[in-house]
Amino acid sequence: MRIVVLGVIPGNRRPTTAMAWLLCIFFLPYVGLVLFLMFGNFRLSRRRRETQAAVNIRVVEGTREIAKQVPPYDGPPWINSAVELNRNLGSFPALGGNSVQLIRGYQESLDAMAAEVRTATDYVNAEFYIMSSDSSTENLFRELEAAAARGVRVRVLFDHIGSLRVPGYRDMIRRLKASEIQWRRMLPLLPVKGQWRRPDLRNHRKILVVDGRVGFTGSQNVIEPSYRKKANAKLGRKWVELMSRLEGPIVGTLNVMFATDWSSETEENLESQLATHHWNSFTGGVLCQVVPSGPGFVTENNLRLFNTLLYSAEERITISSPYFVPDDSLLYAITTAAQRGVRVELFVSEKGDQFLVHHAQRSYYEALLKAGVQIFLYPKPLVLHAKHFTVDSDVAVIGSSNMDMRSFSLNLEVSVMMIDKDVVLAMHDVEEHYRAVSRQLYLDEWVNRPILARYVDNVARLTATLQ
Repeated sequence: MRIVVLGVIPGNRRPTTAMAWLLCIFFLPYVGLVLFLMFGNFRLSRRRRETQAAVNIRVVEGTREIAKQVPPYDGPPWINSAVELNRNLGSFPALGGNSVQLIRGYQESLDAMAAEVRTATDYVNAEFYIMSSDSSTENLFRELEAAAARGVRVRVLFDHIGSLRVPGYRDMIRRLKASEIQWRRMLPLLPVKGQWRRPDLRNHRKILVVDGRVGFTGSQNVIEPSYRKKANAKLGRKWVELMSRLEGPIVGTLNVMFATDWSSETEENLESQLATHHWNSFTGGVLCQVVPSGPGFVTENNLRLFNTLLYSAEERITISSPYFVPDDSLLYAITTAAQRGVRVELFVSEKGDQFLVHHAQRSYYEALLKAGVQIFLYPKPLVLHAKHFTVDSDVAVIGSSNMDMRSFSLNLEVSVMMIDKDVVLAMHDVEEHYRAVSRQLYLDEWVNRPILARYVDNVARLTATLQ
């Protein structure tokens, strides 16, 4: 067994990941092999990969002329290079003529989505990692039900395991079944129906599109801010999010992402929503580009974009990530930026909601602080779940992607790169609020933390590579 796995496991895996699996199997041969068979393959089924590849080809062909109409960004040349990278990896072109509104408030975001659904006349497409019918989301659920009842085509996708873990899941299923909403579980694990895959491959995207006119994306799930956990409510733990409300041609690209995921789960071809002729890229407004990523791609699109932007920065990088567990390439990119004089800030939660991930994240603080990265701890018991970053005064990125190896390899994610100084200023305002309420972590304090805490952090770090 050991001889066989030596020549099998390293194939198409990071050396650190392969070594972790080999160590697991060498020390615990039978247990390790079972775990590898369950969690070692991070690719989606062939049918899903072929669906994604077909959509990519169609998008490239359908937007070839539109992409030519977008003038190069009148700014640093590296931005045009990043646009070309995203186009080659994710197929979507950068499109101008958009408007962007950042929404900080948790309930404000849910209410804004509900208000748009109320105006729907043709269709509503909703796709979220976690959905729950509760007091905070009641308004949105009612509007979805009312829209479907008046003849609007309402389609809802939610991740099976992500939502199943939330109390009240069965009540939500009963509510959906009683409505006229079309709904599906994403990446379902239902062995009795022949639906099986690596259990921790998840669709982590957050997208809402109304009539192709307005779209929402960002970090927030459709659930109350304590995630319906009594322990969280008792501690006062609530999630802090940032969502974006988008109008313009970029909404069409978000809609294609939904249509692709819907087709993967239902085999229903949303032909009209894959059409690209209506994506006219107007001049002016905000230049936006959607970046899809996940196990349906082999190129780790989000990681490549993040590294490109980090290496291109000249003045300032500000990152907000609830789960910051970088691979070697991202760690080098962020520390190199700080070492060459770029001001680099990282906002993370003082106390994370996931034990192993939080401690794995902490194991990187010393290297970051020594390189000159400023780390700010958002005060507990709140969980800073917002996922966004800015580069200089030119680029802002927002979406569902964390900066960890799970989001780079295992989760289907969506990111939006926004090239506009006003949008960056608006995000700087959000970051300034984080800075005002957070506590800065310093190297002297960190290296003198208890030995047991350091030990736990280092052990947790090992688990991050088992992908």
